[in-house]
Amino acid sequence: MRVTIVGAGIAGLSTAWSLSKQGHDITLIEQGSIPNPLAASGDQHRMIRRAYGNADGYAHTIAEALDSWDLLWNDLGVSHYANCGVLGISQFAGDGAEQFRAGLDRMEFEYEMLEPVEAAARYPFLDPNSFRYAYLDHDGGALFSERIARDMKAWLKMRGADIRMHTKVLAVDPHAASVRIENDTVVRADQLVVAAGAWTLQLFPALAENLMTYRNTVAYLRPPADLEDAWSAAPAIVDIGGASDGYVLPPIDGMGLKFGAGVNKTLAPDPDANRIAAPGEGDRLRRLFSPPFSRIDEYTVSEVKTCAYTFTADKRFFSKRIGNTLVLSACSGHGYKFGAAVGRRIAESLETRDDAMLARWLRAEMP
Repeated sequence: MRVTIVGAGIAGLSTAWSLSKQGHDITLIEQGSIPNPLAASGDQHRMIRRAYGNADGYAHTIAEALDSWDLLWNDLGVSHYANCGVLGISQFAGDGAEQFRAGLDRMEFEYEMLEPVEAAARYPFLDPNSFRYAYLDHDGGALFSERIARDMKAWLKMRGADIRMHTKVLAVDPHAASVRIENDTVVRADQLVVAAGAWTLQLFPALAENLMTYRNTVAYLRPPADLEDAWSAAPAIVDIGGASDGYVLPPIDGMGLKFGAGVNKTLAPDPDANRIAAPGEGDRLRRLFSPPFSRIDEYTVSEVKTCAYTFTADKRFFSKRIGNTLVLSACSGHGYKFGAAVGRRIAESLETRDDAMLARWLRAEMP
């Protein structure tokens, strides 16, 4: 079967990986480089965690996600995952961190409870007077997304995939499974998968009733010199508590110390607009992290990156078949951790044509 995949973020790459393993003829079209720094799955590292708040279906699916990553590491010959653990910090009753902990309880996942003084002794960047408790899940940590994309691209090339970078898809014929690119060249296939992330609505504007495009920023910070060792040994932080939806990825294995916050996201109908961070965006983001971090004014912003990604109203993944085309949006702010599993599930659905089963899995509705 000839399959064209539009978009080489983690969903597109993983779909190409899975289909290539099954012997299919793959064409992968990406408008930028691989990795693409503007894509939702760009950036240095991403979190994988078992804590999922009220979304128990996704928490249940994490086991499949980890197994799928292990299969990818076997093929690549190297693991791009650091199981550094995941910390939650609750500042007030019912905040995001407490909801994540309640989800761990419902799933009967084990974790370690930490009183504020104990947590600050272990992680001295914390202010023990600013939060109620912390908890540490020893499973989970960081996926090194840029390294994953580079190695998957090399693996696919060795398997004979036709990879076309810096190639913009201008139009799609979903029933013919064909796309038109620059110079009016038409690429034809038996099946088409569109995993274009924030650019999906440019190809399928009618899906605006299902998908919304958002812009957000992350900041890489340099901590005070006396806290560098503490941060290097820190876990990922799923939620800092309070109202910011703040999260952190530690400076592990050469990565930077990354701060992000869900409260920062804004609607962005044009994913190419405002992709250069405005002055002060990094400092505004930094200030959201006090509390629970002490001495936040001593941190300096080294880099600010923007990202654009799609959301559904219920923050679940989305798929829709149109003729011989499958349109996928596995994002809603938490898609990367499932990337390898998403690719395997899409490959399976293309062979079985069981789109309903795929949709239920993507929405985490399966038992």
